Amino acid sequence: MSYDIVDVADLDCIYLSYDEPQKEEFWLKIKNMVPWAKRVDGVKGSDAAHKAAGEASDTERFILIDGDNMPDEEFFNIQLDFTDKDPKYQQAQYRWKAVNAINGLRYGNGGMSSWTKSYVANMKTHEAQTEGDVTRIADFCLDSQDNLYWAMYDCYSTTYPNSTPFQAWRAGFREGVKMCLNRGVVPTVDDFKRNVADKNLNNLTIWHNVGTDVENGDWAIYGARLGTYMTMLTDWDAHNVQWFDNYIEMWEEYKDKNPFLDSEHIGEMLHDKLGLPICTLDKEQSKFFKRHYATNFHNKGPLITEMEVIRQIEGW
Repeated sequence: MSYDIVDVADLDCIYLSYDEPQKEEFWLKIKNMVPWAKRVDGVKGSDAAHKAAGEASDTERFILIDGDNMPDEEFFNIQLDFTDKDPKYQQAQYRWKAVNAINGLRYGNGGMSSWTKSYVANMKTHEAQTEGDVTRIADFCLDSQDNLYWAMYDCYSTTYPNSTPFQAWRAGFREGVKMCLNRGVVPTVDDFKRNVADKNLNNLTIWHNVGTDVENGDWAIYGARLGTYMTMLTDWDAHNVQWFDNYIEMWEEYKDKNPFLDSEHIGEMLHDKLGLPICTLDKEQSKFFKRHYATNFHNKGPLITEMEVIRQIEGW
């Protein structure tokens, strides 16, 4: 059954946690904010965890909150108005933006999302992807299913992936890897410079340089630079980015490093070999950047896609 107007408050809300250090604290806050929320915890593998969330939902469409995400309370008062919309809008999955507490970025990473049970049950991403298909090793955005996974323009939450040095390092490392890939494939250095860097250069550069003003921000910067370095300048298998257990073993090698000194050394190589802009902002500079970055951002409506706004700006 479909409805032209859906109250978000009428949808099941699933809190999906794994090993986030603050997950119990956040769960209490979310239950207070969203008393009808349900929880799925500790399921290994992103695809399997999302399928478990779908199974936990009693409504066909549901809201998903990641374990290190804190929603804006007003989100649960909005409506999804499908009146006069293409039928695909009721079939699509939505990923709204989140503000990243480390570096101030505002994009889909860590943001709230909305899924349908039928889509989740049939998707094959991350650890469940078809053998030989690498397009979905680290993200859902390339899981086409008629292109029904949509990046949305609005921002309704904040993600806090920096409670511990390990969590911050892992968050940075994953983004440092993912933003190098071209449809799941590690590009050549020349292709990276020509194509990949242009698509993600803004976000990647901010991960590489901003965040020393917050707790463990230096570890996030170190992780982001290391992820890019290992992906582009070593023979490390970038497919390992999908398995969270891999990071525990990797962390043993890096946990006693000096994140500032090591990231400076790696930054020099990223600049020399990949042409990436490297300029670590100190605490006051990071605060200044985040205070003024994208200050003209305003939500446009929960069903406005990122692509719609890009088309308007660029005059497509």
